[in-house]
Amino acid sequence: MANKEPHPSTSAAAQRSPTIFVDADACPVRSETVKCAIRHKITVIMVSNGGIRPTNDPLVILKIVSQGADETDKWIADKAGDGDIVVTNDIPLAARVIERGAHALRPDGKPLTKDNIGQVLAMRDLMSDIRSANPFHQSAGTSFGKQQKSAFSNQLEIMLRQIS
Repeated sequence: MANKEPHPSTSAAAQRSPTIFVDADACPVRSETVKCAIRHKITVIMVSNGGIRPTNDPLVILKIVSQGADETDKWIADKAGDGDIVVTNDIPLAARVIERGAHALRPDGKPLTKDNIGQVLAMRDLMSDIRSANPFHQSAGTSFGKQQKSAFSNQLEIMLRQIS
């Protein structure tokens, strides 16, 4: 995987095929994303601060960004655009890419859209306030397994069919 830049120079998103951007540092569905993208012949850009194993498939690009808070998010938010898909669990990043016309998909298979991103951001902020107010508060935490990976793969497949 080389550090190739996405999207050849074009004047409109309609002139290029969509790209899948993956906020890859802690993403549990990297392999599911790659399998689906290869099946649809769509480029995947794994964006990371490092530590991601490269692959030989030319459709999978590894982009290593600088170390630092939110550098991965900044790069994805700057590059993702109309018709692209961003795989992330980062709610503020999802809000930014949705604003730019991209689709956002959480690793558990839940799509984030213009219709639900406000509520999801509000819930995120509320939970952050609760944790701040009570450092002993224990959240129920959900496990991540085959069911979530399957839901992700199904939703990604649906999204790719809709946009290609």
